[in-house]
Amino acid sequence: MFNKGEIIHHTRDALGSILVVDYRKHRVLTFNSVFEQSKIDRRYPYLPVHEYNRAMMLPAVFATPRHVTILGLGGGVMAGAFHHLYPECRIHAVELRQAVLDTAREFFDLPDSKRLEVTIADARDALEKLPAASTDMILADLYNADRMSPAQAQKQFVDECARVLTDDGWLVLNYHRTPDVEGAYFRRLKRHFAVLLGFRSKSNNTVVYASKQHFQSVHPKDPVLAELENRLPIDWRRLMAKVSRME
Repeated sequence: MFNKGEIIHHTRDALGSILVVDYRKHRVLTFNSVFEQSKIDRRYPYLPVHEYNRAMMLPAVFATPRHVTILGLGGGVMAGAFHHLYPECRIHAVELRQAVLDTAREFFDLPDSKRLEVTIADARDALEKLPAASTDMILADLYNADRMSPAQAQKQFVDECARVLTDDGWLVLNYHRTPDVEGAYFRRLKRHFAVLLGFRSKSNNTVVYASKQHFQSVHPKDPVLAELENRLPIDWRRLMAKVSRME
């Protein structure tokens, strides 16, 4: 993947390598594998590049969160996007590796802001310590060098996320495949959440949206989409058109 890019930073910790690769327009964070963990536009670092990252923003169409929890900081793409989109929103990111946080700060323009707090911890431990009903939105993007963390596929993980979310909260999961709608994991999601939606990305991941409350659907020409596009140009209309209900 580095044929056309320049490695500008390489460090290691107990969990392996962390590399930053520059291309003409983009900057990539990778854990020394074929997979890009994070990707930003070097001119607009708050603008998500990967389609699945953009898709993870879609609950913003239906809710204006006062507090967002991000599990898996990476290069800080989601933290930067929410910080830019919502000037009043507080963001709490949980990242397992201090070296990843240091890299995000130095190379990915992670906002230096009182509205952004980062905790270095295992996401499962951090979730257990969070108060009930303390966040409006959880975005879970827990991956190592080449696969999704098993923690994100556990029923207890869903239980803890539901406990920490407010009564009208949203859980957004970047899942490595489409969950089996007949399986135990999906049944656990249905136990806690009123609506389940899915988005199949170009990388064949499925972004799962779980809302605690029913909500009114948005027409493709709804002004809210144009207004969001002006604030964060990620092609909201096209992304919304790819969302479908999971039964």
